[in-house]
Amino acid sequence: MSLEFLDLPQLISAAGTVRLPGSKSISNRVLLLAALADGETEVRDLLASDDTERMLDALKVLGVGVVSLGGENWRITGCAGHFPVRQAELFLGNAGTAFRPLTAALALAGGDYVLKGVARMHERPIGDLVDGLRQLGADVTYLGNDGYPPLHLRPATIRPDGVVSVRGDVSSQFLTGLLMALPLTGQTVAVDVIGELISKPYIEITLAIMARFGVTVEREGWQRFTVRAGSRYVSPGTVYVEGDASSASYFLALGAIGGGPVRVEGVGRDSIQGDVKFAEALARMGAVIETGPNWMEARAPQGGLVAVDLDCNHIPDAAMTLATAALFAKGTTTLRNIASWRVKETDRIAAMATELRKIGIEVEEGADFIKITPSTAPDRKSPCGIRPAAIDTYDDHRMAMCFSLAAFATPLRINDPKCVAKTFPDYFERFATVTRIAPVIAIDGPSASGKGTVAARVAAALGYAYLDSGALYRLTALAAQRAGVAWTDEAQVAVIAAALDVVFSESDIRLNGELVGDAIRTEDISAGASQVAALPAVRDALLFRQRVFNTAPGLVGDGRDMGSVIFPQAKLKVFLTASAEVRAERRYNQLIDKGFSANLPHLLSDLQQRDARDSQRSVAPLRQEADARLLDTSHLTIEQAVKQVLDWVVEVL
Repeated sequence: MSLEFLDLPQLISAAGTVRLPGSKSISNRVLLLAALADGETEVRDLLASDDTERMLDALKVLGVGVVSLGGENWRITGCAGHFPVRQAELFLGNAGTAFRPLTAALALAGGDYVLKGVARMHERPIGDLVDGLRQLGADVTYLGNDGYPPLHLRPATIRPDGVVSVRGDVSSQFLTGLLMALPLTGQTVAVDVIGELISKPYIEITLAIMARFGVTVEREGWQRFTVRAGSRYVSPGTVYVEGDASSASYFLALGAIGGGPVRVEGVGRDSIQGDVKFAEALARMGAVIETGPNWMEARAPQGGLVAVDLDCNHIPDAAMTLATAALFAKGTTTLRNIASWRVKETDRIAAMATELRKIGIEVEEGADFIKITPSTAPDRKSPCGIRPAAIDTYDDHRMAMCFSLAAFATPLRINDPKCVAKTFPDYFERFATVTRIAPVIAIDGPSASGKGTVAARVAAALGYAYLDSGALYRLTALAAQRAGVAWTDEAQVAVIAAALDVVFSESDIRLNGELVGDAIRTEDISAGASQVAALPAVRDALLFRQRVFNTAPGLVGDGRDMGSVIFPQAKLKVFLTASAEVRAERRYNQLIDKGFSANLPHLLSDLQQRDARDSQRSVAPLRQEADARLLDTSHLTIEQAVKQVLDWVVEVL
C-alpha cells in the first residue's frame, strides 16, 4: 500500500469473517486505570494502534511499569495513584482518548507536566474539562489559545468535598476524564452535567471499567455522578479488551451492501460498547442482522437498503459509517444529534459533506446533522450515480474507512490511507479478505503484437469493459501536439494528461467529443506516445484515470504495464508478443488498409527501436511479469489467440 494513496477498484461482493482489533476506547481506559491501580494488571487483546502507542509511551515516561508479553498482551505495574516521575513533557499526537483522561489524572496527581499533541489536537477543545478540574483546585495553564492544548499542569490544591459542573454537549471524554481522575482526590466529589450528555454509551464504558478496577460511581440519571471518599483502584488481575465495536461497523456495512454474510468476531450482544447498536441502525435500513454473545453478522436485504432518519447520539463514531452506507439506500438518509463530529480528529460533518459532494452526492449539512441523498436509485450497474474521485481523509482514520464502502459504486482513490493506523493499522488488508473486486485481465506486449485486437475481442466475449492504455498515451501526445506543447515538456504534458476528456466506445475513441480513432494511429503520434509514456509525471497523471476503468463486471486492459503497474492484482496476466518481422508486416498491412503510405523496412526499424526504448526506460519498462502467461502470436490467427486467452480466463476465474 502506498503511503500517499490507495486505489480501490470497484467492489462486486463481500462475504467472510473478520476478527476485530481491540476497542480503542476500552484499551486506553484500561491502560490508564491499570497504571493508577494498586498491583499488576495483565491486559490481553489490547488494540495495537497510534492511540494506544501514545498512551503506552506516556505511561513509560511517567515511570509506570510497562512490559510487552508478546502479541497484543501487556503487563502494567500500577503506581497506586502516585506516578513515579513528577516532572515530564508528554507528546500525545492526535489521541483524544489519551490526552483528555491523562490531563485529568495528571492535573490531580501532584506533579509538573506539559501535555502537547499534533496541530489538530491543539484545535480540539478541552476548556470544559479544564474548567471542571479547576473547580477541584487543579492548576492548569494554557500554553497557546485559551480552551485548547497544549497545557501546563502543576500540583493541585484539592478542595474539600464538593460539586463540580461540566458541560455534557461537546464531548463525553471530558466527563470520562473527570470521573476516572476523581479517586485521586481522596474526597467525595459529585459531578453535575450541564445540558444534554452526548455519547452516553461511552460513559457506560467508563463506569463499567472503573467498576472492574474496584471503583463504583453512583449515578443519578445522566445528570449527577458521585465518587465517594476512600475510592481507589485495585488491579483485577487480568483484563480482556473487547473487539472494537466502531470498527465492526465497516464490516457489517460491507455485508449489508455487498451481499454477505460478513461476520465480525470479538464483539457481540454482550458488549459494554454502545456502538454495537450500529447493528440496530443497519437493521432499520433493512439489513439482515444476526448476533451472538461475541459475534455479529450482516447480510444484504432482498430489496436493497432503505434510508433512515436517525438520532445518532448513542452511536456517534459508528454513525459515520451510515453516511456512506446511505449511498446505497433508497431515499434521503438524515443523521441527527452528531454535533460531536465537529470536534473530532477533523470537523467530520464538514469533511464528510465535502467528500460526498466530490463523488456526486447531494448533501445538506447543519450544526448537528447531515442529510445524504443518492442521485439515482441504486442498481448493480450504476449505483447511486457516484463518480470516481480522490478522497481526502484529513488525517482521520474514520474518513478513510468509511469511504472504502463507496467502492461498491465506483473505483476510488483514498489519499493518506495510513491514517487508519490510529485504530486499525491493517484495516485495508482485512478489508481485502472479505471483498471481491471487479476482475481484470491484463494483456501486455510490444507494439503491433496484436494485443489490442485480442483484448477487445476478449472483452466483448466476456461482456467486460475494455481499456486501450496505449490509446491514452496516444491521446495525450495528440492533445499536446494540438496545444503546441512539446512532447519532452514533462510538466505541461502531465497537465494535459490529467485533463483529458476521453470516451471509449466499441468502434472508436473521442477526445473532447471529436472522433480521433484514426488520428492517434499515425506513425507520428505513435512515436509521440512512446515519448510521453516515458515521462514519470505523465504516467502518474494517467495512473488513476486508467484504474477508473476497473468496474463491474470486469475489465480487459492492454498496454505495456497493465500487469506490472496499473493492475498488479489482475486475475490473469498475459504477455502477448510476436517476432519483430511479423509485427512490422502487420502494422504495414494495417496502414495500407487505412489508406496511409508505409515503408516496411522503416516500420521494422522503428519497431525495433521502440522495443529497445520501451524495455529500457526507467519507469515501468516493458517486460514479462513472473506471473504472466506468455502468448506468442507469430503463427496464430486472431481467433486462436482469443481462444487461448479465454481458456486461461476459465482457469483463473
